[in-house]
Order: sequence, then C-alpha cells, then structure tokens
Amino acid sequence: MSEFHSVRRLPQYVFEQVNRLKASARAAGADIIDLGMGNPDLPTPQHIVQKLAETAGRPDVHGYSASRGINGLRKAQAAYYERRFGVKLDPNTQIVATIGSKEGFANMAQAITAPGDVILVPNPSYPIHAFGFLMAGGVIRSVPVEPGPEFFHAMERAVMHSIPKPLAVVLCYPSNPTAHVADLDFYRDVVAFARKHDLFVLSDLAYAEIYFDDFPPPSILQVPGAMDVAVEFTSMSKTYSMAGWRMGFAVGNERLIAALSRVKSYLDYGAYTPIQVAATTALNGPQDCIEEMRQIYKHRRDVLVDSFGRAGWQIPAPRASMFAWVPIPDAFKSMGSLEFSKLLIEKADVAVAPGVGFGEHGDDYVRIALVENEQRIRQAARNVRRFLETADKTLHNVVPISSARR
Repeated sequence: MSEFHSVRRLPQYVFEQVNRLKASARAAGADIIDLGMGNPDLPTPQHIVQKLAETAGRPDVHGYSASRGINGLRKAQAAYYERRFGVKLDPNTQIVATIGSKEGFANMAQAITAPGDVILVPNPSYPIHAFGFLMAGGVIRSVPVEPGPEFFHAMERAVMHSIPKPLAVVLCYPSNPTAHVADLDFYRDVVAFARKHDLFVLSDLAYAEIYFDDFPPPSILQVPGAMDVAVEFTSMSKTYSMAGWRMGFAVGNERLIAALSRVKSYLDYGAYTPIQVAATTALNGPQDCIEEMRQIYKHRRDVLVDSFGRAGWQIPAPRASMFAWVPIPDAFKSMGSLEFSKLLIEKADVAVAPGVGFGEHGDDYVRIALVENEQRIRQAARNVRRFLETADKTLHNVVPISSARR
C-alpha cells in the first residue's frame, strides 16, 4: 500500500535512528552520556510546581480549558513582553497561548498556507520550521541561517525567482541548532524587507533567556512596524525548565494571531487549566530562577568547550541557547553526521544530534546539548579522547581514516 499523502512529504526521522541505537546500547548495559536531545534536565522551580499542585486540588479546574489561554495567562505574557522588551501587547487580540511553541508553529502553518505556497526557512533549522509547512502543502526554499548579507541576498533571489512569490520567512535566533544570535539592526532590515515585499515573518524566540555574554537576545517586535508583518513564538520549556508541561505563546500581528486562534479552536481545548495557572505564576513571580539556570548552562558550556578542546575536539563557544554547533573532526567528515553520531554511541558511549537532521546544510556538524551536569560532560570528554586516540587503529574497517585526512 502506498503512503498517505502527508506522510509521503516527510523524510525518515533522522533522530529516531540515533535514538534506537542509544536505546539498544543502554539495554546492553552501556552508560550512554546523552548530549543529543534538547530536553532540560534541571527541575522546574518549586514555586511553579506548588502552584500546579495547589490548583489541581480545586474541583473547578478539570474541565475543558480556553483554547487561546486563560485571561490571566495572556495578561502575564503581555507583562513579560513589556518589562523584557518594552513591547506593549493587547492580551485579547495579539496573544494566544500554545501547547508549546512547536504546536504553535504547526498550527500557524495550517492556518496560513495554501498548497504550493513558498516559505523561506533557514537551513539548517529546527525541523518543525520546515515540516509544519510541508505537511500543510507548502514548498520550502532554503536561506542561510547566519544573520548577514548572504541571508538577504538569498531572500532577494527568492522573491525574484519564486512562483508564487514567498508567503513568509521563518527566523530563529538564538538559533536551534546553530546558536547564531541576531541583533536589532538585523531585525530592522528583515522588517523593512518584509514590508516592502509583502511577506510575513515568523520568529521563533524559544531561547530568549538562555544567553551567556551580557547580550539579551532582542525581540523582532521591538522594531517599529514589526506588528504589521510579524508573529513571534516563545516557550516556557527552556526558560523555566517546563518542557513536559507544553506551554508556549504566539504574539504579534493581529491578523495572524486571529488565524491561529481560529484553527486552534477547531483542533484543541488548550492546555490543562492548572498548568496555565502555574505558568501565570512563573511569569508573574520571582525571576531569579532564570538567572540561576542561565549560570548553570554557562558553566556547562565552559566545561564543554574546555574539556572537549583538551580531548582534541575543538568546540566553538555558543553565545546563547543550550546547544553547541560543532564541526565534525576532519578525519570523520566523509562519514556524514548521522554515521558519525552512531559511531560516537558505539565507540565512546556519547550521544549527540546529527546535523543532517536539521537540514542537508548541517551534515558537516553535530549538535551538542548542555543537558548533563559538569561531571558527566567531563566524562564524555574523556570517552571522546580515548575514541579519538585509538581511532586510527580500531576503525580501519569502519571509516577510511587515512584517506579522509588527505
């Protein structure tokens, strides 16, 4: 039997191959240090958990919830945007709560995409940025992920040569997976370009609060005129270590928010009310927990860069996000990122995310997540050192090391 139409548009999920190998190795007794999935290991702050438990004990909160988010939660998100970015939002028309930012992106794609619509997406990029639109019948055209002149050259070429002309461009800074960051000047140029060419801008700001060098990532909505063209997606998953709670937001352009809200009203009833109440407490309550988490990720980043560097694998230090985007060592580049990631599990007991899972332009890289404590990161570095030091002798039947070096 042939595949269903939407399923045919999706390639094999690269990460599942790594996950299967990881599970098999663990079942055989291996101690796999998992630096692959971006799943926060830090606990949700206790005052947020307490509010969840307290609210769940009430008899009036177990029915269907508001699909757009309860009023108090949308007001709390508006307050966050005003104090963090100086951006004023109307909670009734410019904010909708989502079941994580991933669901928000997918349903926005359903809301605005007609079959054949062209969407500009960075390559490499977080998979939902492209595949949400592919599942909605759209066509993806790649642009560079780095915020620089080539990005705008690619946008110009896309507008000139795409039929139909592009509907929207996706941004993600700090970037998942590459950890690139963008400044307000870049966003100003994007907004000007979008207004000139009648494009929507969909900005993923999931890592707004994980930054390391006193450079708080800006919001595109800080740019005058951005509300005419842009919607921004944020998530509580990383900011408050609430990944499993599935709570995020879309904010910005009223027309786009209305379209997303209408689609969601047919597809879901919103997150469980006690989760929304606890999320409101997170946004309105003390924010020192964010700084504490930020410092933990920074220390992990520094340990990763130092220990892996001494092991013989140089890692560029990310300025933001909870990831490092790391070139595959030269001797292994010919393998590609998927086979190299498998090899690391088999020979070093270390799991990373293959860069090709984020797009073909990521195949010379792997993504390393800061989701293990410093001791485990150092152990991973020791494992990698042993692997690199013995590769010439042990891998001659696996990868042609000598020819790869020429």
